[in-house]
Amino acid sequence: MFDPRVERHLIADEGEVIVDEVAKHWAAIVKPLLELILAIPVFVLAFYVPPQAWWLPALGGAALTVHALWRILQMQMDRFVITNMRVFRVHGILTQNIATMPLARILDISVHRPFVGRIFNFGHFIFESAAQTQGLKEIRYVGDPNERDLTIQRVIARAGLRGPVRNGNPGPFNTQPLLPPPPPATPPTPPAPVVQPVVVALGDPFDDDGTGETLPEPPDPNDTQPIPRI
Repeated sequence: MFDPRVERHLIADEGEVIVDEVAKHWAAIVKPLLELILAIPVFVLAFYVPPQAWWLPALGGAALTVHALWRILQMQMDRFVITNMRVFRVHGILTQNIATMPLARILDISVHRPFVGRIFNFGHFIFESAAQTQGLKEIRYVGDPNERDLTIQRVIARAGLRGPVRNGNPGPFNTQPLLPPPPPATPPTPPAPVVQPVVVALGDPFDDDGTGETLPEPPDPNDTQPIPRI
């Protein structure tokens, strides 16, 4: 009964999945707990007042108790959800309210960490949206705010809205995987050289020096010539 059941609000047929579901940090219920502790001496005060007025401290103690339990239940029913498509907040006990912001509309996220928040590791998110009016403006008492901020930035990057995520680093988030990078272009293969065939005439009687010349050589004056007989 006291679970907001955020799974009911997912667009399952479009492949929407929960990346992170953020409940309120325990610091959010410190004031209601102090109020609940304050109700104890108020109840005790009913035994020390005149008998005719015992109902006054009893009524005050009951009011403090109911108000403190109501605030604690409100914090329990308040959830901030990060999906692979949007961020939304579900809150309310008797009447449930939902505020949604698509990832494409998120312009900037400011993380405010007060001094106490730096000690106990909580902070507040302030969203800047492209819309003029928005239902999701501030998310208070977010535990581990720096890591949650990085989660939102990773989801936005994986959706292709602000830049790529390094390949091979899927992380612990159930989001849609990135497409692998295209293979490098293959350089063109140079054409094979054309070899011109060399034709050598074999058995040529005029090729006496092996140069491949087929014309008769002019006579050398130093060559001796046989003397024909008369």
